[in-house]
Amino acid sequence: MTLLPAHAAKEVVTIGIGTQNTTTNTVTGGVVLKELKLLEKHLPRTGKYANIEWKLDWQNFTSGPPITNGMVAGKLQIGMMGDYPLLVNGATGQQNKGNETQLVAVIAYNAFGSGNGVVVHKDSPYYELADLKGKTVSVPFGSAAHGMMLQAMQERGWPADYWNLVSQSPEVGTTNLQERKIDAHGDFVPFADLLPQRGFARKIFDGAQTKIPTFHGVVVRKEFADKYPEAVVAYIKALMEANDWVRKDPKLAAAKIEAWTKIEKEVVYLFLGPGGIHTLDPSIKPRWVETIKIAHGVLSKLGRVKEFDVAAWVNESYLREAFKQRGQDYEAQKQTLANYDIAGNDPICKLPVTRPKEAGEIWLASGEIVVASSPACLLAGVKQYEAAGKTVKVAYLYDKALGIKVVADKAFYAMDASNPKAPLAVPFLLKKDAEAYAAKTNARLATYAEALGQATATVVASGTASTK
Repeated sequence: MTLLPAHAAKEVVTIGIGTQNTTTNTVTGGVVLKELKLLEKHLPRTGKYANIEWKLDWQNFTSGPPITNGMVAGKLQIGMMGDYPLLVNGATGQQNKGNETQLVAVIAYNAFGSGNGVVVHKDSPYYELADLKGKTVSVPFGSAAHGMMLQAMQERGWPADYWNLVSQSPEVGTTNLQERKIDAHGDFVPFADLLPQRGFARKIFDGAQTKIPTFHGVVVRKEFADKYPEAVVAYIKALMEANDWVRKDPKLAAAKIEAWTKIEKEVVYLFLGPGGIHTLDPSIKPRWVETIKIAHGVLSKLGRVKEFDVAAWVNESYLREAFKQRGQDYEAQKQTLANYDIAGNDPICKLPVTRPKEAGEIWLASGEIVVASSPACLLAGVKQYEAAGKTVKVAYLYDKALGIKVVADKAFYAMDASNPKAPLAVPFLLKKDAEAYAAKTNARLATYAEALGQATATVVASGTASTK
């Protein structure tokens, strides 16, 4: 009798993955992969991996620094975080030989810095950063938002004691702002937009004012990537599939992400919907590498980080292979900043959307998202729907100065009602920008309620009047 050889026991390889589920622009690298089981779908299981059993250990955090600690300790192999924490992650790894990390992909970005921001209580008398001199301002230390605030201070030549800057997590800062124990709170995605949407805060500074890109990216322990390169490629392919999933049906994706993260779907859509504040794109563009170098300069001046070899830290080889396997051109993707835009026909003014950055969207409580071709058409639409007894959950427009998607009822407007049959409304996130625009045009500053009051069913679009 011949005995067949027993199958060797499979080697269990655990991949510890540090996620930030409530940081909305990281979800396609974390919670979406987990819930849709996309990483399991792409992990290699043949050839040299035939005898490996993958075990995924998802660990959720509220900021980047604890993820870095887990990676240095060898408990996490993959992590995701914002630009400043990424820099510290890379520098820390290089200072701890054997614990080096590599930047292998980006999850999402805003090319001008939007996503980070500073908010005050909605009833606060403060409207810009300069108003906070001598005040108590909190921010999660070591975060991308902290980096934004340090950058803003250095740019303005402000001393370190310009304000009383204290470290508070998003959760603590949120509570203290609600209770007015602090004067302002700086935070990263999505909190500077989430807190105003929850009704008790107002944004007074947006990262886009720095004109320096911000992004969240993926770092991997070099030791792990060298040993299991196909697993890193699999992770990036899963990330890219998650991005496709969001773009295919952003309304559904926003609802699912709300269920998984408890971040309201209207805020998720603000960031990741068409023309959203952040663009889902895994490519590591030269501008993002320059951003890390700028961040290094900011932290070096403050003695917060040591020497850092950025070139040794960035590794695009896994991205190139993932793009190749998906039949996509990586070099072409590196050169574009294109996002997917608002598109379709405006049923309010009966016009197609031809200028997406001047368009808008109305999300009705019934679930329908209605496209508007201009701010005036959107305001007219809101007025019409509400008059018909329909509830508007949220409406979105674009800030004329910063070019970012904003929530219409949180914006300020430069309102030109010289032609009462066709009033013009130009939206801005910041009061000072609306005031400046109004001063140089035939307009006046208006709140959302005032702009809505001026709205009419007859609007000017593309130079012609259109009557609903």
